[in-house]
Amino acid sequence: MAGDSDLSRAAEKGKGKAVDGDQKAEESKKGKDASLVINGKKDDEKTEAAEELSEEDQQLKNELDMIVERLTESDASLYKPALETMKNLIKTSTSSMTAVPKPLKFLRPHYDTMTKLYEDWPSGDDKTSLADVLSVIGMTYSDEDRQDTLKYRLLAPIQDFGSWGHEYVRHLALELGVVYGKRIATEEPATDLVNLALLLVPLFLKSNAEADAVDLMSELEIIEELPKFVDEDTYARVCLYMVSMVNLLTYPDNEHFLRVAHDIYKTYGQHTQAMVLAIRLNDINLITADFVEKDPVLNKQLAFLIARQRIWLDDINGGGDAEEFSDSLCNVKLSEHFKSLGKELNILDPKTTEDIYKSHLESSRVAGMTNFDSARHNLAAAFVNAFVNAGFGNDKMMLVEADKSWVWKTKDEGMMSAVASMGTLLLWDIENGLDRIDHYTYAEEELIQAGSYLAIGIMNSGVRLDSDPALALLGDADKLNHKNPLIRVACIMGLGLSYAGSNNVNVVDILLPIITDTTQDMQISAMAALSCGLIFVGSAYPDVSEAIVTTLLDVDRRDQLTDKWTRFLALGLGLLYFGRQEEVDVILETLKAVEHPMAKPTAVLAEICAWAGTGAVLKIQELLHICNEHLEEPEEKKGDELLQAYAVIGIGLIAMGEDVGQEMVLRQFGHLMHYGEANIRRAVPLAMGLISPSNPQMKVYDTLSRYSHDNDNEVALNAIFAMGLVGAGTNNARLAQLLRQLASYYHRDQESLFMVRIAQGLLHMGKGTLSINPFHTDRQILSRVSAAGLLAVLVAMIDAKQFITGSSHYLLYFLVTAMHPRFLVTLDENHKPLTVNVRVGQAVDVVGQAGRPKTITGWQTQSTPVLLAYGERAELEDEEYISLSHTLEGLVILRKNPDWEAGK
Repeated sequence: MAGDSDLSRAAEKGKGKAVDGDQKAEESKKGKDASLVINGKKDDEKTEAAEELSEEDQQLKNELDMIVERLTESDASLYKPALETMKNLIKTSTSSMTAVPKPLKFLRPHYDTMTKLYEDWPSGDDKTSLADVLSVIGMTYSDEDRQDTLKYRLLAPIQDFGSWGHEYVRHLALELGVVYGKRIATEEPATDLVNLALLLVPLFLKSNAEADAVDLMSELEIIEELPKFVDEDTYARVCLYMVSMVNLLTYPDNEHFLRVAHDIYKTYGQHTQAMVLAIRLNDINLITADFVEKDPVLNKQLAFLIARQRIWLDDINGGGDAEEFSDSLCNVKLSEHFKSLGKELNILDPKTTEDIYKSHLESSRVAGMTNFDSARHNLAAAFVNAFVNAGFGNDKMMLVEADKSWVWKTKDEGMMSAVASMGTLLLWDIENGLDRIDHYTYAEEELIQAGSYLAIGIMNSGVRLDSDPALALLGDADKLNHKNPLIRVACIMGLGLSYAGSNNVNVVDILLPIITDTTQDMQISAMAALSCGLIFVGSAYPDVSEAIVTTLLDVDRRDQLTDKWTRFLALGLGLLYFGRQEEVDVILETLKAVEHPMAKPTAVLAEICAWAGTGAVLKIQELLHICNEHLEEPEEKKGDELLQAYAVIGIGLIAMGEDVGQEMVLRQFGHLMHYGEANIRRAVPLAMGLISPSNPQMKVYDTLSRYSHDNDNEVALNAIFAMGLVGAGTNNARLAQLLRQLASYYHRDQESLFMVRIAQGLLHMGKGTLSINPFHTDRQILSRVSAAGLLAVLVAMIDAKQFITGSSHYLLYFLVTAMHPRFLVTLDENHKPLTVNVRVGQAVDVVGQAGRPKTITGWQTQSTPVLLAYGERAELEDEEYISLSHTLEGLVILRKNPDWEAGK
């Protein structure tokens, strides 16, 4: 009782703020453990008055009072034993998690007395020992202005403060961060704080608090010191936490973290994980250096990772069989592995459009109207057939005898798209594909020729051959200067698709003059700019950006800049800076010099590309501000309408990489649909599709299903297309049903029905084996090439009626850059398929979790090759083989485990 009354008197006199139960919430916000809360169970005054100290507590209190009295006496020889006894009593005390240890509670009233003693005592061991004790008692003060724990710890640095326990170390780290922030703001030196922090880090790592160690070093900006402290047991958890933090950091800290984690992985022989981080950094020199000299088989596995990201490397020596290494690096065998998956799943037989439409499920009256034979309907069927049978190299419409080909059932630009669909059917299979398409390159009809050139470009997408057939066939000067603009467009677009992400200078040398040529139509120049953007995506290649900016500044082309195709010129510029974050600022400054209304939308497009997939909250807020502006001036309205549409798509593009951001953004889209202008409402469904491509979340597609009946037909068109994006390659039964209902609903509306058919084709893409999600390798890497292709289609879809449902439907083929099998194929060391059992289940986030938690849940055992849905992860069933990749996804090489004994 006496102790409690002392405590309340101390609080009244302002000697320190006792922390009562009402302040618990505030404590937890500051990251302090609940054990710092001082006896916060004051139900009412009566219980407080009635509380008596037990005999044991009274004895402890008297003993501590006596020790403090000894310290106030003049006999210095009493100080050392008194302080040792006090320390022992504090260290050996037991208390519940929610209460302060009793010795600290009883010493608190003496705190001021002891601080005065510290000031009066002469320097020496006793004074240092007293500072050690004061540092611990200082934990019971929660004043923001008092960092006594840190203050006295700095005065007693040589003491073994780890023995005070984990909670003390955490509290000290908390105060370190606060004081460091204050010193940096006032530009005071902070070397003593950094030195102390470096003493805390090993204590955190020893007690499995890797997250606390990383947070402390991050706050004190000394993360580069971390590799000195990690070891074989701690590096994996430390790196996992660091990499998961990257999305929450700003530039350049995010890159700094990735580099430190990369170096740690490299030190401990985790080569595939190091390579993943090198790819995320987009650092070609680092990627090249990550190949391992003495392990050619591991190099093939690293090559698969690079090929998945569509990075083109030259003159890399993988050791061992150069041809096999080159095949791995250039995706040459991708078609072969994909077809072997189809054989395993028994889906090699071609599907017809009727298998997709399922017209027999519609009422007979409506079925006749949705299935009539018109050029428009036949064109839609060509797209559906192209997407559904993509990559399998056989179908019943196009790859048949020339006179029976479906192309003759279409007309005008439809013939071009129909022939181009052969490229999708023969995707990645260049060896057989060129022969199949060759016949059409000699057709009399120029539109069929155009389609065949585009088909060659599509088929080559993502695969690289030394003979460069695409460049030889499409880079021909006669074709690029052909009198028919569609042949020129097809060749330019084909080059862009073939060499996307390749940084191929030879191709760009052909395309650059077309961008700046003032005699060309804007369509031709814009497509050349877009293709250059795809080829040099994320490289900030100066020659291309200079050519595009020159075109924007060109006085002779001012009138052309209002053309609907100008948006692709702007997109080409944006793609160059894809993922480059603050490096785009130079271009933004340059664009301020352009007085044309198209300058602002171009700047927004460049900025959203630069921050794509980062989840940067401040950028999302900036884009929401753009959406809030009300448009009034008619002459600038076109530019501003595009500006707001790009802002909406940008919100989706930036948030797509981070789960919490996605949740928040989906709510914002709801507000924009309620209160936004027509141009904003049209872009919202597209942005929703971009947030979760090939990931059919019910909350997303149900909302899109509502929008697909919107009064504004353009909103409805975009919502239908977005439903296709969300379900792409998943065969989702609920989405299939919704789309069949939409086909009946829109049976009289040609444009809407066309879009429903496209969405149905996307949903069943590759018979349910392909994905267009740009994130891969356990969703750690954003494929710039994939995201660029998606963005190109969405920019066209902003004005769907001018492009996709008009005569430029061939722009849909930009989706090809994002199409990739969602498989796991296991290979032996000689690249031969190897069947093993794997567990496939929903991935579990284990960042910062204690012990060795399971990384998948709800798993089923299957034998490879297997399909992986969005958010699924695979693990080997047993240890007979060792995976050379840390992630079982895509093409994975397995090595026989030398320690494996069967039957154990």
